[in-house]
Parts: sequence; structure tokens; C-alpha cells
Amino acid sequence: MKRVIILGSTGSIGEQTLDVIRKFPSRYQVSGIIAGSRADRMREQAEEFNVEHTGLGAAEAVRMIRDVQADVVVNGITGSVGLGPTIAALKEGRTLALANKESLIVGGDLVTGLAAPGQIVPVDSEHSAIAQALRSGNAGEVRRLILTASGGPFRGRTRGELRDVTPEQASAHPTWNMGRVVTTNSATLMNKGLEVIEAHLLFGVSYGDIEVVVHPQSIVHSMVEFVDGSTIAQASPPDMRLPIALGLSWPDRLAGVGAPLDWRSASAWEFEPLDTETFPAVALAKEVGRARLTYPAAFNAANEEAVDAFHAGRIGFLDIVDIVRDVVEAHTAPTALTLEALGEAECWARERAQQVIAARSR
Repeated sequence: MKRVIILGSTGSIGEQTLDVIRKFPSRYQVSGIIAGSRADRMREQAEEFNVEHTGLGAAEAVRMIRDVQADVVVNGITGSVGLGPTIAALKEGRTLALANKESLIVGGDLVTGLAAPGQIVPVDSEHSAIAQALRSGNAGEVRRLILTASGGPFRGRTRGELRDVTPEQASAHPTWNMGRVVTTNSATLMNKGLEVIEAHLLFGVSYGDIEVVVHPQSIVHSMVEFVDGSTIAQASPPDMRLPIALGLSWPDRLAGVGAPLDWRSASAWEFEPLDTETFPAVALAKEVGRARLTYPAAFNAANEEAVDAFHAGRIGFLDIVDIVRDVVEAHTAPTALTLEALGEAECWARERAQQVIAARSR
């Protein structure tokens, strides 16, 4: 029986992780849960799963990882605050089922340098799909990684048509049920930009060999193109329980996690190129990823500040990526990547973003 610590237990990833464990009670024991808020819901979870160790916040998460026996840590925290728990899990030798992409993106080489081979198992559906497809060949046979994107709620619109969209419209994702920040990032395609950086760090493929294609049905979760011209795609209904279950059991599969596709019914899958003029976040993310050091930390921090300002009605939708670009272009990175440098870069980026937001406020 595997012992599991769940970080962000009351969020979307945390609740769905508990759904998986609820279905396989003989395989998993919940050793500890951490919530960012909603302490009442966390107590309900602890009672149902007989969890002895509970806590609130990232600092409590780090202490729990160090003190509580566990085989797997599911990091479902949102934002760069998840970096400390990610580092703690790797240092303690736990398998890290990683949904908190920001901690990998911000931590960069600091995180990958701590991880043993196979210690980080991606939980994002796109990166889980790539990890599954990569089992079809060796590293030298890979030509490209192809990340699929739903296109979000504004697929097909021009840049001009996005000028006056509201936070409510940006929160209405056509496929996935996610938190406010991730859903807004999906609407700007910032989430896909972050996932490009994540794919580079997880799989060691150059940015020039990572592409994004729009696939509105969210059935094909990502693909790997091999040197012989073959493309291997992972397809399943849009249900996060499948990549979560793989995060818990990797490299093994659990029977009956979710319903498979119904091949007896007619269906059509669409693929279209990304509109980089309307959605420039992916290209910006590649620039940031190539720059390395503290640039991804500044990129992510500025985006978090801009998303908050958008939902507060202080800036428009199109301002989000423009503000992030302004912050990144003004950033000067140190010569070496350290935790102290990351912290300083994040603080600087948030202050700079707030200055730009104030100048743009309506």
C-alpha cells in the first residue's frame, strides 16, 4: 500500500486525487493533507479518509513532507508558492506527482538537479500524455513534442474582439473545470506557454522542437513525433483522474480509472495552428525559457499579479500578457540561479507589475 500526501487537497486536483484513492482503497493510504484555505472541507476529508496529519499553507506542507511517512507527494498547489514543497519532496526522496507546474518552471535547474530519474511524474494531462507516448521509442528517436491546447473560451476571435472581454467570460472554459488562475491562463494561452517551459524541463527537448496545436475537443492530450515520421498520440476523455492515477501508480496503470472513448459513435477531431498574433503568450514563454535563470520566475510572478488585477477590474484582458512582457523585458537576471535569487526576482517582478498595472488602470 502506497502512502500519499496531498497538497492542495480542497482544490480541483486534490479532490480528484481523493476520488481516485476512494476507488482504490486497498492500494493507497492518505498520510496527510494540506489545504490553502477551506479548513472546514479539509476536516471533512480527514474524517472520511482517516487522515491523522493536516495543515494549511505551503510552510505546513514542507514540514509535513519532512516529518510524515509517505511514498508519493501530490503537489496540487496553485502558483509559485508550491516551490518549497516540491524541493522538500525531492530532497526527501518521495515520488513527486506534479500538478504544480509553476514550481518546476520557477525552480528550473534547481528542481531538475534535485530529481532522480523518474522521481517527478507529471500530472498535467499534456505532460502525462507525452510521458506515455515517449514509451514508444528512445530519446534519440524523438523529433518533436506536440502540446495540444483547447484554445480556451476565445478560440477563433481576433485580438480586437478580446479588448472588452470580462473576467466572467474568461472564466468560462469550454472543457475543463479549473481554478481561477489556471482558467484565466488558459484563456490567454499563458497556461500553454508555461506548459512549453515545463515540457522542456521534464523531457529535455529543445524549445525549437516543442510545438503547440489547437485541438478544441481536448481528446488528444498531446503527441510525440518520431524521426521515422510516426506520431504517437495519447487520447482519452477530458478527465484529470486518468493522469492523476498515473501520477500515483507510475509506471503502472490502474484498471477502470475512467471510461474510455466510445469508438462505436461517430466523432470528429479538429486540429488547427495556434494564432500567435492574437495569443502571443506561447512565443513569449519560449523566449523566457531560453533565457533561463530567474526570467521564468519573473514571468510567472508578473502573470499572477496581472491575473489578479484583471479579475479586480483594474486592467483589461489584453493587458495581462502585455504587462508580463513589460516586466520580463525590464528584468535583469543574476549570473547564478539560487533560491535567494529566485525570491528576489519574484519580489521585484511583483513590484514592477504593480507599477505597470497602476499606470494602465482604468
